[in-house]
Amino acid sequence: MRRVAFYLFYDNDGIVDDYIIYKLRMLRAHVETIFFVSNSSISPDSLIKINSLVDVVHCRVNKGFDVWAYKEAIETFGWDQLRQYDEAIFLNYTFFGPIFPFAELFEEMNKPGIDFWGVSSHQEITPNPFNGTGTLHYHIQSHFIAVRKNMLNSDGFYRYWTDMPMINSYEDSILKHEARFTKHFSDLGFNYAVSIGPETYNTDHPIFSEMDLAIERRSPILKRRPFFHDPVFIESEAIDVKRALDLISEKSDYDVSLIWKNLIRTTPLRTLYSNLEVLSVLSESQVESENHVSVSKKIAVIAHVYYVDMLDEMLGYIKNIPAPFSIYITTDTAEKKVEIDTFFSAFPDLKCTVLVCESNFGRDTSALLITCREVVLAGGYDLICRLHSKKSPQDGYSKSAMFKRHLCENLLASPAYVRNVIDMFESQPWIGVAMPPVVHIGYPTLGHGWFLNRDRAINLARELNFKVPIDHETPIATYGSMYWFRPEALKKLFQHEWSWKDFDEAHYGDGDLPHVLERLITYCAQDAGFLSRCILTPKQASKNYVKLEYKLQALSSCFSTGSLREQMQTMQLSKTSQITYITTGVIMSLKRSIMFRYPRLGSVLRRAYKWASSRR
Repeated sequence: MRRVAFYLFYDNDGIVDDYIIYKLRMLRAHVETIFFVSNSSISPDSLIKINSLVDVVHCRVNKGFDVWAYKEAIETFGWDQLRQYDEAIFLNYTFFGPIFPFAELFEEMNKPGIDFWGVSSHQEITPNPFNGTGTLHYHIQSHFIAVRKNMLNSDGFYRYWTDMPMINSYEDSILKHEARFTKHFSDLGFNYAVSIGPETYNTDHPIFSEMDLAIERRSPILKRRPFFHDPVFIESEAIDVKRALDLISEKSDYDVSLIWKNLIRTTPLRTLYSNLEVLSVLSESQVESENHVSVSKKIAVIAHVYYVDMLDEMLGYIKNIPAPFSIYITTDTAEKKVEIDTFFSAFPDLKCTVLVCESNFGRDTSALLITCREVVLAGGYDLICRLHSKKSPQDGYSKSAMFKRHLCENLLASPAYVRNVIDMFESQPWIGVAMPPVVHIGYPTLGHGWFLNRDRAINLARELNFKVPIDHETPIATYGSMYWFRPEALKKLFQHEWSWKDFDEAHYGDGDLPHVLERLITYCAQDAGFLSRCILTPKQASKNYVKLEYKLQALSSCFSTGSLREQMQTMQLSKTSQITYITTGVIMSLKRSIMFRYPRLGSVLRRAYKWASSRR
């Protein structure tokens, strides 16, 4: 069968990621011609990569969304030439794949009497969530639609595209193309088939809502949207994004690093962290990997010691590293250097270098970025553990002690625990930073983690040329400035020529450069193509979970509903429209009344809301 594929691409930075290269390479085995149409510019490096895989590259102004991209591609390719093929495939960049071989899909769809087919479909919805009236018809989704010769050569197919009105919005693209295409051609007498449809699943939108079950059933594609979709929606609908990814690792030969590379580059860290559960609870007593820590892996500890009396405590944690390592200690005076050298003279097996900082401006942060700059950039180490002597006397004993244990235990709890941390870096090369999760016991960080630092952080990220999205509320950050990292992940921060004057500020606290940089570590890693993962011990996981559960249930009890989505809507309405809590309570009561008195209407309204939310 002679096939032509029209592949739609868009990327804000013009980067064609490797998951697309792999998809095109696998598609090439089944199609004769690939027409690559882009609604964005394409970077020179990306253009080189795709030129050997496709027959035509057509860049256009991003006008008319995906629909007009296909229309223009067909017209550029030529109707006469198109009609020489047995099948035309219209597919795009919005999915990863093939998770399982395309050959399985083509074999499944190789049935007589089919005029057009697709990978997945969506159930009809009444009323139409876009206009509140009529029905949004059952439809094959536009990320992959194939059209056979009988339909390609028809006057109806020709007129469908030549008469296509301009698409001015996302809603237009749905109503005038995606949700129209299947019924339009079915009404003209053409027969269709679909591989993944609501008829054999449990929801209206299985490729999204049941993405893990679809993978279990060998779906050739994995949609990108669930990974960067609103985490509140993902949680409220119990969509198991992480399970889908784990199933791919277990059951498919697909390289999941292709997924990670794209998501790390394009997705806000907080969203990725939530939807993919980027947190590991590592055993303190058992080594979880069968692989041994490589003796050739070079490890360093870089610690800033302002409080010399904490050396014994710090070394107790450092000695849990179950592999050879070097120690670099920075301090602020020559007198302290003598004390530190004397302390380490009792441990001749430890290779320790003590460096005196030119200034104490910026404290542990400047000590790392300026005094230890060459240690990191020289390329002599694969992994570095960043520590400092932490007392936080301004917070009081209990809070500061809790914070210190939160950091040190979750980084260096035991030899087995540290071994698991190192093995994690080895088995997941896309991880660049590993740190304890956000501290919240005793500290008001949740929802307010930027404090006074966000505006300055955004400006500094721009100055450092970070090309990644910055989170709005609580950033994924190295709170407390202790973490493990790959030097390559933070190279851009160390290559920047910081000076002591940069850290010469009138006050120490939120809004100063060290606190801003503390919140940019993970975004520097993301800009370099690395993920930051939170790690903690089972004991710390237990402590943090129960405190989180109590705080959430206490806060939730202040509302008339337990739904986070509805709670957020209540607060947003109250904030933007000055609607009182009583009025909002009436709205919530009305919703419950509708569900009780008119369950069918309530069910329809809820389904419509869910559909609209999943497509945003």
